[in-house]
Amino acid sequence: QYRLVESGGGLVQPGGSLRLSCAASGFTLDYYAIGWFRQAPGKEREGVSCIGSSGDSTKYADSVKGRFTISRDNAKKMVYLQMNSLKPEDTAVYYCAAQRSCGSTVIAGSWGQGTQVTVSS
Repeated sequence: QYRLVESGGGLVQPGGSLRLSCAASGFTLDYYAIGWFRQAPGKEREGVSCIGSSGDSTKYADSVKGRFTISRDNAKKMVYLQMNSLKPEDTAVYYCAAQRSCGSTVIAGSWGQGTQVTVSS
């Protein structure tokens, strides 16, 4: 059973930083890529970033390149998303989910509950 729990969201001013965490349990994290996604009010969920199972490959949406950094610690069963230079348009609920590989379909039942990120002055 896949269980992913996000944390670290909150309210931050434009230009600020947040670090999101995704805690995995119930499955062997080492075998899976993990993606971060977000959904803003009235918009479809979109992919933000993804990291391969061993951490040797990463992908970013154009809108966050150079500002966000994804990382993972398989020993701790954690995946992180460091978000710098935040903009109001980054406001959304952020989710992590398991994938066989970056770009593949999210594994059913692996979505976390989400964490709210609000960027506002």
